[in-house]
Amino acid sequence: MYPSLAYRPILDLEQKDKDKTEYRNFESGSLIDRVYNTYKLMHTNQTLDFVKQKHSEWSGCGHAQMEVMEAVISLDQLVDESDPDVDFPNSYHAFQTAEGIRREHPHKDWFQLVGLIHDIGKIMALSGEPQWAVVGDTFPVGCRFQNGIVFRGSTFVDNPDDKNPAYNSECGIYKPNCGLDNVLMSWGHDEYLYRVMKFNKCTIPEEGLYMIRFHSFYPWHSHGDYMHLCDDKDMGMIPWVREFNKFDLYTKTTELPDIEKLKPYYQSLIDKYCPGVLKW
Repeated sequence: MYPSLAYRPILDLEQKDKDKTEYRNFESGSLIDRVYNTYKLMHTNQTLDFVKQKHSEWSGCGHAQMEVMEAVISLDQLVDESDPDVDFPNSYHAFQTAEGIRREHPHKDWFQLVGLIHDIGKIMALSGEPQWAVVGDTFPVGCRFQNGIVFRGSTFVDNPDDKNPAYNSECGIYKPNCGLDNVLMSWGHDEYLYRVMKFNKCTIPEEGLYMIRFHSFYPWHSHGDYMHLCDDKDMGMIPWVREFNKFDLYTKTTELPDIEKLKPYYQSLIDKYCPGVLKW
């Protein structure tokens, strides 16, 4: 069994569809071929040079202009091909996550909003980016690919960085304890949405921005890899990321929320923290 394939944080939420031990199963299931193929493409093509190219293409937020709720609802068109737990549009997962957080953290409205919007960077896939450059677990590039990465043992054989001595040592191009702010992650929806929030000067607290940026970094927050790159800020933030992850993971059920009923409440949170038309 690969490390981190079955990370399941403790959560006392009632599940109607399946036991918590069935989540993030990357070894079997009806969707496993689709999931494996997505990760094989990701782990072959996500190199340091590729990530730098995507930063230059997307970080300037010049691709589209839309309101946040419009971006959330646009995810009706997307089913995440890296996710072994769901085969329904990503917009439902957005509201499931937000409502789970709302039940447990009723006074942290910014946390609820992060639950709603955390995946909307996936709109890149609706603009022509392949899903392997948008979805899935993230990992640093420019240093050794560690064992906590899903399918680590079989999917990096064609990634040139894995054989490059400048990049395949423990720290690679980085210094120990340099801080994740100074590390280039594999390109995907986490980093993109973080860049959109910063570019548009949205007022979500730093803890929420950190959840957005690193919620898919499972090798770190769930398996303890890459701690040698972390600084004090990262170690102070990891409990927030882990708290968020409980809801991101365990609210995925086939009981779908009434989105039209929930929209007004969440629109009020959008208006508070990231109002109006944003640049994407």
